[in-house]
Amino acid sequence: MLIVEGVGIGVLLLLVALLALFVRRALVARAGGTIKLSVRLSDNPNARGWSPGFARFAGDELRWYRMFSFSPSPRRILSRHGLVVQTQRVPAGPERLTLPGDWVVLRCVSHRVPVDIAMASSTVTGFLSWLEAAPPGAVPTRLATH
Repeated sequence: MLIVEGVGIGVLLLLVALLALFVRRALVARAGGTIKLSVRLSDNPNARGWSPGFARFAGDELRWYRMFSFSPSPRRILSRHGLVVQTQRVPAGPERLTLPGDWVVLRCVSHRVPVDIAMASSTVTGFLSWLEAAPPGAVPTRLATH
């Protein structure tokens, strides 16, 4: 009987953890403007280090949250004013196993620090539009997508 109670408590804890992840995502997404976005957390460009998540547009910032994290704060914040897209490509090699097939990998530089992000090809146009948009009087962000 003690084993059954232990398994029951373990299952209950797992369900509570999953519920907490869903509630966290709902709270972040309630303001709208969220997209699925993976970020390469490793400096190694050999298709390793991709972490799934979602991002929310908040004014001049793109706030990225890890998918499987309980933290209410974003893991990375990319500012529109210091972000430049250098290249755009389809996933290659082992990345095809990590990222969905219709996604695009964008090599960006954020305040002189390289960052790789990946998103659905249908989302890239909206992301680039957000990147180019700027309030009146602000210096527009350059895109180097060639």
